[in-house]
Amino acid sequence: MAIRATTDDLSFDGLPKATPPPVRDEAGDEPSVIEVRDLGIRYSLRLTKKNTLRHTFINMFTKKDGPKDFWALRNVSFDLVHGQSLAVIGPNGAGKSTLLMVLAGILTPSEGEVSVRGQISSLLTLGAGFDQELTGRDNILLAGAFLGLDHREVMERLEPIVEFADLGEFIDAPIKTYSSGMRARLGFSIATSVDPDVLLLDEVLATGDAIFRAKSKARILELVHSAKAIVLVTHDMGWVTEFCNRAMLIERGNVIMQGEPEEVVAVHLEHAEQTKREKLEQIRRYGGVAPKIR
Repeated sequence: MAIRATTDDLSFDGLPKATPPPVRDEAGDEPSVIEVRDLGIRYSLRLTKKNTLRHTFINMFTKKDGPKDFWALRNVSFDLVHGQSLAVIGPNGAGKSTLLMVLAGILTPSEGEVSVRGQISSLLTLGAGFDQELTGRDNILLAGAFLGLDHREVMERLEPIVEFADLGEFIDAPIKTYSSGMRARLGFSIATSVDPDVLLLDEVLATGDAIFRAKSKARILELVHSAKAIVLVTHDMGWVTEFCNRAMLIERGNVIMQGEPEEVVAVHLEHAEQTKREKLEQIRRYGGVAPKIR
């Protein structure tokens, strides 16, 4: 089992660097916690909010050219074992969040197979699942019930969750009075309190002040070192290289590359720079004034 070297330097976010997660040997006999084989998610372009009964009837007798389906993900395959933390990166609209929703059981694959073993805890959308009229404390109790915990377990975890979220008197105020950052802090505290086998996170770790980000970092590393599996979607490459021992680049619904975080990040940044240059060239081509690339 190889472990990356650590330094005493500050990390990308100005916080002290923590010991990174160990890199697990994928060739070992340890069973996969997540198995994804040829996953595909297809959306019908004919089913939109603008479609009315009248439009549907007209479309039956009107031939329209162009694609009728859109593949948000196609031919996605990977495995994840305990102790591995996978960063899923790529441009907006690549299908990253869609992948997390499939792993969480929110979306059903259009093709392929997905197997997730063990208890899943996820934080995919800020404030998702919260009752806006209930207080933060009441929402913790509600979330515990949704997670399948009995009342005794919920009560045992209640105060540690409250303490970790560090919302002060707001913990007894209705969720509708919370800022997005406060909802994220409470959601993160709940999602990481149940000691899950699989933790799914979507763009939540950069939320909050330096103290909360430091606590979040320690909590994630604690889960990784206790042999849990984590899938993290983020646009912050610092989190990828410091938190994760694997990375996967997705573009237009397809896996472009999987491997060491530093290598995958380098390819992603190269592609992003190329895309930026192409867009600036299009602006100039049509007579616009494009900013210079430094």
